[in-house]
This record gives sequence, C-alpha cells and structure tokens, in this order.
Amino acid sequence: MGCTFKTLRVVYGDFTLGVHGEGFDYIFSYAQGGLESLVKNGYEWLYRCPKPTFWRATTDNDRGSKFHIKSGSWLAADMFIECKDVEVITDGKSQGKPCAPENNKYGGDVFAENVIVKYVYETITTPATTVEVVYSVDIKGKIAVNVSYKGAKGLPQLPVFGLRFIMPTLADKYTYEGLSGETYPDRMAGAEKGIFEIDDISLTNYLVPQECGMRMGTEWLEVTRHTSLNNCRKGNSNQILRIEKKDKGFAFSCLPYTASEIENATHHEELPPVRRTVLCIYGAVRGVGGIDSWGSDVEEAYHISAEDDIKYSFCDLLKKEMPALAL
Repeated sequence: MGCTFKTLRVVYGDFTLGVHGEGFDYIFSYAQGGLESLVKNGYEWLYRCPKPTFWRATTDNDRGSKFHIKSGSWLAADMFIECKDVEVITDGKSQGKPCAPENNKYGGDVFAENVIVKYVYETITTPATTVEVVYSVDIKGKIAVNVSYKGAKGLPQLPVFGLRFIMPTLADKYTYEGLSGETYPDRMAGAEKGIFEIDDISLTNYLVPQECGMRMGTEWLEVTRHTSLNNCRKGNSNQILRIEKKDKGFAFSCLPYTASEIENATHHEELPPVRRTVLCIYGAVRGVGGIDSWGSDVEEAYHISAEDDIKYSFCDLLKKEMPALAL
C-alpha cells in the first residue's frame, strides 16, 4: 500500500518523525527540537529548525530609553532555548515521544489522515517560562501552526514574540497582502492596504544597522526562491512558500540576517555576507517610539508584557512551482 491523496505516510525514525504525501516531505526532529526539513515539490525550505524568537535588533530609541538594558535577557533567550518535551498525535491518538527503541513497535510505515507534533520550549530567563509550538499536518500537506507563550511574573517587557524560520538561500522576492511599507504598532496610521511585491531583500539603510522591515496586519505572504544548496537539483524554477493568517492578521519580517547578527554590527560593512533568508512570523510586536530625540520610552499601549500569555496561529500552504527564470 502506498501513500495516496487520502493518507499521509508516517515514518517513525529513531530520532525523527517523517510525514510524507503527494508533493511534500516533512521531517520533525526530536533531537534538534523542531521541524528539521520542509520539502515541497522536491525543494528544501529550511536551513535550521524554526525556533521561538523574542528579540529584535536594538533601535536608536531603544538605546536612548535603555530598553536593551532593561530587557536584555530576551537576547540570550532568543539565542539559546531548550526543547523540553515533544508529543506526536496521529488521528487524535497520542503516541508520546516515539523515539528509539519505542519506534520499533511500528514495524514500518504507518498511514494517517492527520499528524500533530507538539514542541515545548523553556527559556533561560529568570524566572523561566515556556513556549509551545504545535504543527498540524493534513493530507494535502497544509501545516497549521499554533504558537503559545506562557506569561510569568517578574519578566521584563518583550521586544517581540514570534517564530523564526531560516531558509537555505536568499529569497528573490516576497509578495504580501497587508499594509504598505515598514509598519509597527505605533507606525501604522499612514499605511495603505493592498498587495505589495518587494524584490529588495536587504536592510533599511540606517546609519547604524538596527530593527527594520516589519510588516503588520498581514493577510498572506508568499516568499519566492529559485536557488538551492542541493547540487543534484535540476532546473532553476521559482518555488513559492505561502503563509496565510488563520484567525487574525500576523506581522512578519523577511531579511537576510538574524536579529543577533544585526545587533553585532555598528556599520553595514560589519555585517556578514548575505547567504540566507530569515523569515519571522510574529504574534506580538513592540512599538518603536520616537516621541522625542530618541530618549523617551515607547507609549504604554505599545508595550508587550511578558507576564501575559500570548497566542497566535498561521497556516503554511503548498504552492506549485512557477516557470523557470530567464537567464
């Protein structure tokens, strides 16, 4: 019996769970603590496992108000986080964490209509708190992602909260439906709603590299790439990863660097060579302020309390390849 449009083929590896279907192959890792491989139409979209993100590169106003000093523990939490638990659920039945030797009982491929993988992460903050990321895969390869942050008393304000995806190569462009230009919770009034295509995946040319590129109130997003690290891949057709809102619009940034890489550079020439695409899907974003000459704190309405729970969700959809680029 093979995999059909009506079933998912589930492979219980020693330290991974494979979920396969028509045009897609996903690998969830127990050892790495996340979705390790996201292959659609034979094309890999992940360079690293997606992980929770809490930090944005410090802005001039953050420095002036000393926000980076007050909330600096979130930078460490952004860089280092431990996966404490994994649970696999197939067709509504919990399998626990079926790594070796427990996986031997399956004796081969298993077929299912729905697969859910839950990861629980613990921060290195004091006090510690947890983030749960739940991936739910249906028979068409659609992945519904639910992200939950557990608030804890005594933690400093959050810069952002989201999920960070690192892609193997630089994107060619991205297209989205939402608000025009860079937008933040306190910088949205002048934006226009529409569909926008961005073909310059670079940082805003501020004198000092800092937070930039945020897009609020997004309905859907499509990231286009044609390059790959797979030397065996034939052709150079465009591939598109589409992400859609689930319950409400999301915020995102699509840049060639992580927040920590931007944080480490005081001039643009200090940034590393461009190699990857860093896509962050956010459920909460702090305002940027700018009330006076870069000193006053962001207005309270645009703070993110780390003592409150935060939940959001989005969907990743299978997108067919486009015609090859003309070279």
